[in-house]
Amino acid sequence: MEENIQFSHFSVLLNECMDGLDIKPDGIYIDGTCGGAGHSSVIASRLGEGGRLIGLDQDATAVQVATKRLSVFGERATVVRSNFCELARVCEELEITSIDGLLLDLGVSSYQLDTPERGFSYQADAPLDMRMDVRNPLTARTVVNEYSEDKIRKILFEYGEERFSSRIASNIVRARESAPIETTGELVEIIKRSIPAHARDGGHHPAKRSFQALRIEVNAELDVIAPAIKSAVGLLKPGGRIAIITFHSLEDRIVKQAFADLACGCTCPKSFPVCVCGKKPICKVITRKPILPSPEELEINPRSRSAKLRVAEKL
Repeated sequence: MEENIQFSHFSVLLNECMDGLDIKPDGIYIDGTCGGAGHSSVIASRLGEGGRLIGLDQDATAVQVATKRLSVFGERATVVRSNFCELARVCEELEITSIDGLLLDLGVSSYQLDTPERGFSYQADAPLDMRMDVRNPLTARTVVNEYSEDKIRKILFEYGEERFSSRIASNIVRARESAPIETTGELVEIIKRSIPAHARDGGHHPAKRSFQALRIEVNAELDVIAPAIKSAVGLLKPGGRIAIITFHSLEDRIVKQAFADLACGCTCPKSFPVCVCGKKPICKVITRKPILPSPEELEINPRSRSAKLRVAEKL
């Protein structure tokens, strides 16, 4: 596979992210979801000799491609294979004690969706995998074939907000009794059978929510967001910023709440004459409402339709 084919996707909300990060030429920035280095390349291009970019990604192919693309910036850019929840450890290993900004572009990448053998897409028949990091022992095949019916139902309902989660889970368990469910195509057919015909009209593929849910479970996607924000805030210099792109309501809710908690000051009851809790805001929220893609971006890149950008600044 050619590099330019693997990662031929658009960087979502690119200009808005750069504005949100308010990049300083001598700053240290982390792109926690480096991917094909779209955002990273622009960040690095705005840095001077004293600046530094650290790109993180858990996907081996992304690391390989990003390393090659960022090599033009020399020692100014470093790529590390790691989940962004480990950013504090990575900084310690690189002897970085503080940073000026963090960018996270959450969710699955276009490359991962468009590579059938990775098993992320419901549009192609492939082995049930869905791992962003192939070192992860848990695959979608394991979830589908070994989890209990109740656990599958709960995952589909909570992570996919799938209202037919009970029927889908029941049919998955029934199907695997005769033979293991091995491919995305087999799973799609089970999901289709589980959803009434009248409920399939809405423009969305019937398997979209279920595949999202399984992917989130396999990669523990929601579990790492809040800890990563906490780690980043601990490393941020005053005036440093965190910019996070989300693609569905579950992610956005976590980011919104984490930012709100960081921006919250005194929590004493209003009846108290003076503050006794001593709690002070750590950050201020720059985006009271999330920034959405422009009509121009939506026309070029329809996949950005659900993207939301939120930005917070360390006080």
